[in-house]
Amino acid sequence: MDTMSDTSARLLRLLSLLQTPRDWPGSELAGRLGVTPRTIRRDVERLRELGYPVHATRGAGGGYRLAAGRAMPPLLLDDEEAVAITVGLRSAAAHTVTGMAEASVRALAKLEQVLPARLRRRVGTLGTATVPMPADGTPTVDPAHLTVLAAAIANRERLRFRYRARTGEDTGRLVEPHRLVAAGRRWYLVAYDNDREDWRIFRVDRLREPFPTGVRTPPRDLPAADAAAYVQERMRGMAAGHRVVATVYGPAAEISARLGGPAADGVEPLGPGSCRVRLTSDTLEWPALRLALLGCDFTVHEPPELAAYLREMGARVTRAAGADGVGGAAGDGAGTP
Repeated sequence: MDTMSDTSARLLRLLSLLQTPRDWPGSELAGRLGVTPRTIRRDVERLRELGYPVHATRGAGGGYRLAAGRAMPPLLLDDEEAVAITVGLRSAAAHTVTGMAEASVRALAKLEQVLPARLRRRVGTLGTATVPMPADGTPTVDPAHLTVLAAAIANRERLRFRYRARTGEDTGRLVEPHRLVAAGRRWYLVAYDNDREDWRIFRVDRLREPFPTGVRTPPRDLPAADAAAYVQERMRGMAAGHRVVATVYGPAAEISARLGGPAADGVEPLGPGSCRVRLTSDTLEWPALRLALLGCDFTVHEPPELAAYLREMGARVTRAAGADGVGGAAGDGAGTP
């Protein structure tokens, strides 16, 4: 006869298996746990009495599955899953989804309280070795909007919402949502616009009052390899006010990794220590800052307006560094630690 401790341990193992999103035949569960199918049926009833919504389906393809219930049941995680979730929650403190930081702190406190010492040390070591970037004023996204959009995408359901364009124009949209894309610190919805009969991308932070229409639609072929590639292509087109070409005196692989982002057209190696960089932007400020912050020398070939802007910016920086003796002249020791 099973002891109380054996039964409890077996129930935990059974619950862990059922949390995997699939149907588990009773015979397979019995084999995994080393008990009879009758014991599995009895254990399933115990889990149901404890409030776990275990559903059973009959037939050759049937089995047991843990379904969604009124409350979220405790999750059973292996070591790697627990570390991954803990690190993710810490990173979410600077997330651009409204309210995510506060919710992440609450969830993190609960998770770290029950982490085994060996896992707490692993997470702590990673935490002390990394520093998050501070928030940069990027507009935040309502998590409820992400939920509505994701559900409409999963259900292939048409969606209505209000949208504020870059020009400030506010319009109503009827779309067939395809995918959500997280690019840098922004979220984009890729969708087919029914009124304009064309594909569009929408910044989710500019989107209001989304609601599903209940109308299901067949899948459409996106005119790109995938949603991320489509967002990159469209953003290049929208940011085509200035096409920048520059030679950067640094390894191509390193420069490409530092630039990245959907507005980077390409980095072409010229030699072991230099590369040709192409960018597109609707402002001069953005490429000027990106190039200046690479930490190496560069030469701007085009447009001439960017070269002029950099000279003006350099003059302002030089004046600021020398103002009131803060920067001082070379060798006077002013401003030197």
